[in-house]
Amino acid sequence: MTRVLLVDDQPLLRVGFSLILEAEEGLEVVAEASDGLEAIAAVAEHAPDVVLMDVRMPRLDGIEATRRIVAEHPETRVIILTTFDVDEYAFDGLRAGASAFLLKDVAPAELVQAVRVVASGDAVVAPRVTQRLLETYVRVAPGAGASAQAPEPAEAPPEDPLLQDLTAREREVLTVLAEGLSNAEIAHKFFLSEATVKTHVRRILTKLHLRDRVQAVVYAYETGLVVPTQGLDY
Repeated sequence: MTRVLLVDDQPLLRVGFSLILEAEEGLEVVAEASDGLEAIAAVAEHAPDVVLMDVRMPRLDGIEATRRIVAEHPETRVIILTTFDVDEYAFDGLRAGASAFLLKDVAPAELVQAVRVVASGDAVVAPRVTQRLLETYVRVAPGAGASAQAPEPAEAPPEDPLLQDLTAREREVLTVLAEGLSNAEIAHKFFLSEATVKTHVRRILTKLHLRDRVQAVVYAYETGLVVPTQGLDY
């Protein structure tokens, strides 16, 4: 049974999502919260597998709540709920440790699938959607926030020493992973099996102390391994 916590200051949205999820076998909504402080308390009390987290809420916003939940309960996965697919709040959520983001008007079947996939430890955001978000908001310099859009060129940061622990193949896989390739596409590119690609991805996450594929993409951009390009045609 996958346990879900709904966090949003709009009761109607919580009711709608709850009805969708509760109708599915294997999914259980264990609690609801209307702000970030309630969310933190609910995670501590109910230990959900997945948190659906709104961003703009009273008392404590969803970004800071995500940061605290991820730090205190690493086994809990967070999905950020946002209004636009390219949204600085979604980007901030990924940087804070969220495993994915979803649009609030997501189709019921996509919502259910997202919760199941994130609970399994995989990424749910389409790689190229994540890439587009990062291309828009990331700065090459580490630690820069999403509030700065269209960043000016910056000096590449020093290479993270953790990258030295990667094999040449693992570094190649991380680079193309950050560029938006799926496991199947990576396998085709390097003439590998998908099982081998999954093994490489798992080892990359372990060596770099990352939670999931989405965090690996954010890491690759923020360390300068992949440099945002301008004027991409989407």
